[in-house]
Amino acid sequence: MSVKLDHHHRLTLGKVFGHPINHNIQWHDVCCLLERFGEVHETHRGNWAVTVDGETVSFGPTRDRDLTDEQVVRVRHFLKSHDITPAVLRVA
Repeated sequence: MSVKLDHHHRLTLGKVFGHPINHNIQWHDVCCLLERFGEVHETHRGNWAVTVDGETVSFGPTRDRDLTDEQVVRVRHFLKSHDITPAVLRVA
């Protein structure tokens, strides 16, 4: 995958894959990161949906500024399913 990430994108990716789960990952930062790989839009019900390689996943509403633990795990699994990890992108 040949996607250019700036320093901010790499920091956000590191937070998403960090252990233990990081509790201050902002939706804005995650949306900016996901836009590098696909399409991000807010649905009419207030959910955030991401489409990468024809697969669309909804991550639920963003009532708070930061992602919940469950949302971090869902974003992490979504990225892994598309072979997007800090290790893979570091090599590329």
